[in-house]
Amino acid sequence: MDIIQAIALAILQGLTEFLPISSSAHLMLLPILMGWEDQGLAFDVAVHIGTLTAVVVFYRHDLLQITKAWGGSLMGQGLNDDARVAWYVLLGTIPVGLVGISLSDNAETMLRSPIVVAIATIVFAILLWIAEKKATEKRDTITLLDAILIGLFQAVALIPGTSRSGITITAGLLTGLKREQAARFSFLLSIPVISLAGMLKSWELYQTTEPVNWGFMALGAALSGLVAYFSIGWFLKFLNKVGMLPFVYYRFALGIFLLWLCKDLIPFPVI
Repeated sequence: MDIIQAIALAILQGLTEFLPISSSAHLMLLPILMGWEDQGLAFDVAVHIGTLTAVVVFYRHDLLQITKAWGGSLMGQGLNDDARVAWYVLLGTIPVGLVGISLSDNAETMLRSPIVVAIATIVFAILLWIAEKKATEKRDTITLLDAILIGLFQAVALIPGTSRSGITITAGLLTGLKREQAARFSFLLSIPVISLAGMLKSWELYQTTEPVNWGFMALGAALSGLVAYFSIGWFLKFLNKVGMLPFVYYRFALGIFLLWLCKDLIPFPVI
């Protein structure tokens, strides 16, 4: 991996991690188009650290209040809205953790097929379109049922091409949450998920003999974090003003393009 590849992949990861367009689809597509070799596990760890840092910094004030309230609930001080959000985030993380643990190496390899990514990109564009059309946006407050449903939807995001943020915001809209609240809970829910993914990748890295280019690691973490931070702010403003339909159209176009790239692997004709 050279400096150009490191910069491009870090920017792409930071841009797509929190947008409902699937970072895995883009990170698969760019090396194919550019003819690059795999960037390696160490770089994956670095960009995950970067995007995790971005969401923590962006929601630092919320996280401080939520953490204090959660600690108070453990001390018997009762549940306020912030404490409930903390418990709901933890609850919503359980399904993806259980599904991730239960997946075998063979199943995970099959899910990372380019065809699977392409089909998932299109299928979940349809679901996102339905959620956008059916959205009532009646509520600001997350309920226990919301947390369970959004957590179950998040587990589906282990299928590459789904988009973790896309599927969780979709679930939030389907429950009647306002766009901003659905996005906020989705991003808060990403913190334990990205942390778990980063720890898993770090453990895998520890077990390998893969050489680590610490300069590229630092560059990847810094760039992906910086881009992700501004991407979150831009997305929240765009979501309130425009909605999700532009991302639906983009996902359709991306999915069709990926199918075209994979046409030699598909047992039926693709135009």
